[in-house]
Amino acid sequence: MSTQQSEASVADVVRDISIAHSPDSDDAFMFYGLATNKIRVPGYRFTHTLCDIETLNRRAQEEAFYDVTAISFHAYPYLQQNYALMGCGGSVGEGYGPMVVSSRPLTPADLDRTKVAVPGTLTTAYLALKIFNSGIKTETVPFDKIIPAILAGTYDAGLIIHEGQLTYSSSGLYKVIDLGVWWRETTGLVLPLGGNAIRRSLGAEAHKIISKALRDSIRHALDHREQALEYAMQFARDLDARLANRFVSMYVNDRTLDYGPDGREAIRRLLELGHERGIIPIQPEVNFVD
Repeated sequence: MSTQQSEASVADVVRDISIAHSPDSDDAFMFYGLATNKIRVPGYRFTHTLCDIETLNRRAQEEAFYDVTAISFHAYPYLQQNYALMGCGGSVGEGYGPMVVSSRPLTPADLDRTKVAVPGTLTTAYLALKIFNSGIKTETVPFDKIIPAILAGTYDAGLIIHEGQLTYSSSGLYKVIDLGVWWRETTGLVLPLGGNAIRRSLGAEAHKIISKALRDSIRHALDHREQALEYAMQFARDLDARLANRFVSMYVNDRTLDYGPDGREAIRRLLELGHERGIIPIQPEVNFVD
């Protein structure tokens, strides 16, 4: 092979990057640019896997399945040896967040005597609930089955995430506590819920390139909101266009492009508090790649 042919072959090498995220309208919105090839990166090809967040938490913990994966922040200490946090792509509750809802009016104190259905023990919602009251008894139920289970009388209360935060009242349920409100009142900080982790072994150069690609994808969606929302609507469970737009606005915004110093501090504070309370057995070591 000639030198010219060898150089051409090297130039033609494409690096495959596997990305996994949840099938939720906010994730679909932020990955719209990459998933539809509106954002392209020379020398890189991105493949997308959609999976519920608790399964992604488990996969990243047990084995480094994907190069980039959406995770709950609660899961991060369990996979921090293999992954670093990306500085963009996170979902943050600005004074709102996961909430406990019930089939009848309850006070937060009533939860001491109620078994609460939760969407997974590695979700940040679960971590926040246990920081709020470590004595609450819980049982894991798939997140999209929690509201039906409450309505069926299987549980008196449930911890809801995703679109359920906007639809629970239409099902006749009552809000017991909004953990995002409680967290802000308690700490003065936003409640960081989920983010994207990137495999450490990819190296610093790839980290920089992939982080820019994701940030460009988020910015493209924000700049082309109507098209990105239309794409995201196919993943919006039980939401009309108005509610889907509202939900995406809650969790994809300027802070998704960059957490900001207070957002990064909120992530560290949340995980450190979880460790101090004995909920997270591993000392969190939070670092970011940008």
